[in-house]
Amino acid sequence: MPISSFAELASAVQANEKKSRIAVVAADDLHTVEAVVNAQNEGLVEALLIGDALLIEQRLDELGEDSEDFTIIGTASNDESLAQAVEIVNANEANVLMKGHLETGDFMRMILNRDNNLRKGSLLSVAGFYELERYHKLLAVTDQAINTYPDLDGKKAILENAVGLLNAFGMASPKVAVLAAVEKVNPKMKETVDAEALKQMNEDGEITGCVVDGPLSLDIATSKEAADIKGYASEVAGDADLLLVPDLVCGNVFVKALTGFAGATTAGTVVGAKVPVVLTPRSAEASDKFYSIALAAYTAQG
Repeated sequence: MPISSFAELASAVQANEKKSRIAVVAADDLHTVEAVVNAQNEGLVEALLIGDALLIEQRLDELGEDSEDFTIIGTASNDESLAQAVEIVNANEANVLMKGHLETGDFMRMILNRDNNLRKGSLLSVAGFYELERYHKLLAVTDQAINTYPDLDGKKAILENAVGLLNAFGMASPKVAVLAAVEKVNPKMKETVDAEALKQMNEDGEITGCVVDGPLSLDIATSKEAADIKGYASEVAGDADLLLVPDLVCGNVFVKALTGFAGATTAGTVVGAKVPVVLTPRSAEASDKFYSIALAAYTAQG
């Protein structure tokens, strides 16, 4: 059975006796520590808190927690925290990574550095799930955070990264909508040309584990009524599981509108690395961080 809500996701992770171990890099800001504490107390993960030991203990004390209940790995700097995280993952002592109080660029450079042996595929991307009152199931979106203007090969890799995640969610053949402003291919609109190419790759068996349609406008991808009004019939129309956005700007604006204006609850992870990576922004809601940890833990558990 596919996971259909974040409550189901959390329950599935809690039910697994073997807990994922999450290494939190620079785990000394209150919001990150709070999210990790909640995740450990709810039985989602076992936490390894890497960073300024005194400050981490202070944060735990502020939350009314006993530092003895957590594994704290003291370091003198963010660079040392990053190096410790690399060692811990490569020694199989943790199977989830999370960014704490440090620059995203520094954190991602750690993962992208081939000498650190943290990359799995040719490309890293972010896939996020969104729970909305006005959509009938969890909706996934990719890539809204890493790849700025991916070419066709990049979009193929982004799509395959996300499909692998959805397959792990119990979706044997997720419906993928490759988004554009229109449904007809226009040589002057590169995203429509790429969308048609990805659809053809899927039909030819080059992209597997999903059903791809595109180019599709957002309304047709997510509304049966809109698809019927426009006379567009396909397996994906009105029932998309995954939206592949044409570029980072489009994706970033879209998902922030989902959370900021539509009130969506979200969970996201970086895919394409050796282990799932939690890369929530510092401004993210506590629930978003909690469910992102749950998503990463679920993925790490296979």
